[in-house]
Amino acid sequence: MTSFAKPRDAGDDHLLTPQNAAVVIIDFQPVQVSSIASRSKRELVANITALARIAKLYELPVVLSTVNVETGRNQPTIHQITDVLSGVNPIDRTSINAWEDEDFNRAVKATGRKKLIMAALWTEVCLVHPALDAIHEGFEVYPVVDCVGGTSPEAHQAGLQRLVQAGGKPTSWVQLICELQRDWNRDKTVPGFSDILFAVEGH
Repeated sequence: MTSFAKPRDAGDDHLLTPQNAAVVIIDFQPVQVSSIASRSKRELVANITALARIAKLYELPVVLSTVNVETGRNQPTIHQITDVLSGVNPIDRTSINAWEDEDFNRAVKATGRKKLIMAALWTEVCLVHPALDAIHEGFEVYPVVDCVGGTSPEAHQAGLQRLVQAGGKPTSWVQLICELQRDWNRDKTVPGFSDILFAVEGH
């Protein structure tokens, strides 16, 4: 029952830690959420809210992005995310592939983290495109599979398969929070861990 006296280096850990990862959330806007056909919309919103709360609890750098808000063609990020991440200013784009937006690209690289925990709508487009580019540039990408959705179950699965084939490392939000917590001796985040884990019905 004794944890190692000297924990391994959290920056160099091959697993995800609060010190080596960043969270990237792309295009969780009303139109995109309403068009999801691969899972329950209520479940999707609950799961992405859990991811936002995880990022805040473990003080992970967050890059939040929207598409076509400033052009007037689309609405901002759903409030469930912005209520949690109130201090994060979304980067608005016109590019479908977020990686091809200079401000977004710069913001991701400015985190200094090589492990990117990613969620985007839709799976097959706004997740796959920037994730493939990030992998191509040497980042490790962890798509949070239960925090994303596609225009059909087939589209969602095809998107995830393409990422895995390219070297993506799928995770779930429950797996993620346990990986970040890792040890009950890390008392500071235990209450928040429990609050998040048991706030979503069924977990």
